[in-house]
Amino acid sequence: MSIATHPLTEVTEAEAERVAPPADRPFDLPSAAAARYSVWLLTLIYMLNFVDRQIVNILAEPIKRDLGLADWQLGAMTGLGFAMFYTVLGIPMARLAERLHRGKIIAGCLIVWSGFTVACGLSTSFVQILMARIGVGVGEAGCTPSAQSLIADSVPANKRATALGTFSMGVPIGSLAGLVLGGIVAQSYGWRAAFMVAGAPGVLLALIAFATLRDPRPSGAAADRSNLMPLSAVLAQLRRQPAFWWLGAGSALTAFVGYGQQAFYVSFFLRNYTPELTAAAEQVGFAGPLAFVGVALGIVLGVSGGIGTLIGGRLGDYYAGKEPGGYAMVACLSMLIAGPLLAAVFFMGSGLAILGLLAVPLLFKNMWFGPVFAAIQGMIQQRSRSTATAIFLFVLNAGGLGLGALLTGAISDLFATRYGPAEGVRYALFATSLISFLSAACFWRAAVAMRRAA
Repeated sequence: MSIATHPLTEVTEAEAERVAPPADRPFDLPSAAAARYSVWLLTLIYMLNFVDRQIVNILAEPIKRDLGLADWQLGAMTGLGFAMFYTVLGIPMARLAERLHRGKIIAGCLIVWSGFTVACGLSTSFVQILMARIGVGVGEAGCTPSAQSLIADSVPANKRATALGTFSMGVPIGSLAGLVLGGIVAQSYGWRAAFMVAGAPGVLLALIAFATLRDPRPSGAAADRSNLMPLSAVLAQLRRQPAFWWLGAGSALTAFVGYGQQAFYVSFFLRNYTPELTAAAEQVGFAGPLAFVGVALGIVLGVSGGIGTLIGGRLGDYYAGKEPGGYAMVACLSMLIAGPLLAAVFFMGSGLAILGLLAVPLLFKNMWFGPVFAAIQGMIQQRSRSTATAIFLFVLNAGGLGLGALLTGAISDLFATRYGPAEGVRYALFATSLISFLSAACFWRAAVAMRRAA
């Protein structure tokens, strides 16, 4: 599908009332071209967000050796340290986004997290790299709530899942770029250089966003606080919507699986299949197994995840038009399929086979983004969407990003005492895959709650 024919802003006359209901959007939609530009620029920023967030995963083993870390410290560095401030600061940053120009906030945050990514490469101890990762989390806290609410204000209501699915392509594509870039640079120049190369482009992109990213809210509305809901009122409104909390629980469990596993994919392959991967790297001309795994795993994560987010967004818009729980049911079924496939793939024997077969469960596991975030954007009035998104991300990331990598590392250490570090990480990945069933159950309960509220 070309950008020129992208469906984000295609609306028939019969749908006009659904596009901009006066109570929901007290301003006009931007033009189709402006909306497409905003969505794609924000997708690029979100991609860089995940490059800087996820590059640490491909660098985990070199960092572990260089700084003498245990797996639980890797988990704390990749997950908990980042998530502590990312989750807590998301809400005050969202309140700012409901008062000020969201494009300017996003640009400023981009500069901050890019700078701290460079600082990761200058770290010489666990405490230093942990603090730098916290800084990355501080910068990224203001991006997603501002970007998602801006997108929701830029496209028709019945196209939100598609638009937010497009935006969510930043997750797998950014992970792809981080793994490929990190693997190739680290193999040739070391893990410190990889952090610096990853952080540098953010400054240029921030300048572009600052100069060109339009906030569809008129400047007067952005400055007027009279129609802003207090945080307590937003929470009170969300408390009356059980579907919001079931979606949050399902997303947190999904993120627990995703973040926890991605932090140890590279360790799994290097600990179990180094000879096989070294031979494969030599055949295709890579400098070593780290670069080969980074490129191969990045392609698998990026391509399958990107396809999954796009499909999930389109399915979400389609089934939401059929029945009130359509958004949540797309997420439920995707995790129900992904769970057993993901659990089985780590026992397929060959490292190359596992690398290739991972694409299937990861495609299904990424289908929840667009439908779930579109459902959240429709649960609260326009001027409180950033806050609702930040509250949702607090629930999601406190359980998923904060604990996923840390507990996966702890499970790996536990199994390693009996089976060794190579098999320990395999069993940890298997065990966390089964959490997908709990995620599916939560999404199903959200669908039931959405039907009852309709």
